[in-house]
Amino acid sequence: MLPARMLDAQTVKVDSLTGATVSSGAIKNAVSQALKAAGCDLGKLPSAERTEIATADKAAETVDCDIVIVGAGGAGMTAAISAKQAGKNVIIVEKMPYIGGNTTKASGGMNAAGTKKQEAAAEAEEDADKKAALEDSTVENYIADTMKGGHDINDIELVTTMAENSSDAVDWLESIGAPLPLIAATGGTVHYYLHEPEDGSAVGEFLVKSYRQILDDLGIQVMLETKATEILSADGRVTGITAESYDTVYTINAKAVILATGGFGANFDMLSSFDPSLANAVTTNTPAATGDGIVLAQALGADTVDLEQIQLHPTVYQASGLLVSERLRSNGAILVNKEGKRFTNDLATRDAVSQAELQQTDGTAYIVYDAKYAEEKLYQKYVTNGITVSADTVEDLGKALGFDDEGVANFAAAVEDWNKVCAGEKEDEFGRNNGLVSLDEAPYTAIMIAPGIHHTMGGVKINTSAEVMNKDGEAIPGLFAAGEVTGGVHGGNRIGGNAVADIVVFGRIASESAVAYCGE
Repeated sequence: MLPARMLDAQTVKVDSLTGATVSSGAIKNAVSQALKAAGCDLGKLPSAERTEIATADKAAETVDCDIVIVGAGGAGMTAAISAKQAGKNVIIVEKMPYIGGNTTKASGGMNAAGTKKQEAAAEAEEDADKKAALEDSTVENYIADTMKGGHDINDIELVTTMAENSSDAVDWLESIGAPLPLIAATGGTVHYYLHEPEDGSAVGEFLVKSYRQILDDLGIQVMLETKATEILSADGRVTGITAESYDTVYTINAKAVILATGGFGANFDMLSSFDPSLANAVTTNTPAATGDGIVLAQALGADTVDLEQIQLHPTVYQASGLLVSERLRSNGAILVNKEGKRFTNDLATRDAVSQAELQQTDGTAYIVYDAKYAEEKLYQKYVTNGITVSADTVEDLGKALGFDDEGVANFAAAVEDWNKVCAGEKEDEFGRNNGLVSLDEAPYTAIMIAPGIHHTMGGVKINTSAEVMNKDGEAIPGLFAAGEVTGGVHGGNRIGGNAVADIVVFGRIASESAVAYCGE
C-alpha cells in the first residue's frame, strides 16, 4: 500500500500506515536511498502528508445498505461473505488501512469437532492411541474441554453452539475455497480438534488472504481508514452507524449492524484498569484491538461479561511481540528455562504455562524444536524474522544460548528424557500426554519466549443467535456481534484454536440472524 501511495504522489513524503509505522519507515528509507543514489534532491520533492481536518470541517455523506459490519477481521469478513451469499447489500467499515485485524495473528488452526476430516484421519491412522484420540474428538468432548479450559465460567450455551456448528463451519470454509484439511492437537487437550491449511501456513494469514479474494469476487465494499463513531437507533431499534474517515463523516443507514471490532488487547489503559500489572506488558495484538466496539455497544445500553478475563500467551518473542505458534509444541517442541531444565507440562492450558514461565529466572524460557518441520512456512517465518538460534547438537545449542556447563548438561538430559517419553519408555514427569514427537533431527533450534497479552475473553454479551443483549437481558433489536468483541465463549482461558472457531461460527450466525432480521 505504501509504495502505491508514493507512486501516486511522486514523493516519499507520504503518511505512514497506521499500525505499520516501523515497516513504513523502512520502506520510505529504502526508497529515499535509491533516489539519492540516482541523483535526486529529496529536498525538492513535494509533501503529500495529510494535515488533520476537524470533524466539523469534513464533508458529509449518507450511504444506504442492508447490513453494515464494523470491523474487517475474521468475524467481520465471515459475516459479510455469508450475508452477501444470502443476497444482502453489505458494507464493511474498518478503521485500519488494511483488513485482517487480530485474525492475521492466528498462527495455529481452527478447532472443530465431528468433522469429515477427523473421521478420515482416524480411519487412516495406524497408531492406536492417536486413532482413539481422533475418534474421541467429538462435539461432546469439545464442549467439555472448552469448559474445563475456561475454568467453567464460560457460557455453556454459547460453547455448545460453537461446538455443534464447528463442523459445518469447516465445510463452509471449504465451499468458499479456504479448506483446512490437516488435523492436529492443541494445547489444553489431548484431542485432535485443530484444522490447519494444507501448505502448513498460519491459519490467520491463510484465511485473510482467502477472504480478501472472496470479498473482491463478491464485490463487497470495504471502507478502509474509516472508524465507526456511533451506533444509531430510533424507536428502540438500531438504524445504522456514523463513521469518520480522513475527510468525510458518513451516516450509514442500515437495517442491521454487526459488531466485529475485536477485543482490547492493545488498549493498555483498558487492560490495566482490570489488571495494573499489564500496563507495561508486551502484546501480540494488532494496534486496532482497542475495544472500540465494546464502548460503542455500551453507549447503546449493551451488557458485558468477563471483561476482567485477559489471557497471556506463553510463547511470545518479547522484543517484537511476535507470537510463536502453539503448533510447535503440538509437533514436539519443549520448553526449558535458563538452567536448561523443563519446568512444566508444555501443552497445558495457556494460563498455566504462562504462570509457570513467570516463576522461572527472568520470567522467560526457550522453546526448543528440531528439524522435522523446519521447511514449513510457519517455521521459516521465525528464521526470516531473525529470532532463532540453531546448532547441530543439543549441547552446542545450549552453549549458543549461554548456558553454563551445568545448564548444558541439564539441557542434554532434558532432551534425552523427553525422547524416552516419546518412545514410550517412561511417563512424562509433568504429565504431558500429547505432542509426543521426539527431538532427534539436527539442527536443533530455540527461540527465547515469555508470556504476552494475547486475547481478551470478555466483551459484549450475546445470545446463541449472536444478538447483543442489554442489561435487562433483552436483545437490542438490529444489533449483532461476533468474535473477540463478545464475551462468554472462552470463560477464564481460551483454548488454542477456539478463536478461529469463534469468528467463523458466530460470524456466520450473526450474519444469518441479521439477514433474517432484515427480512425479504
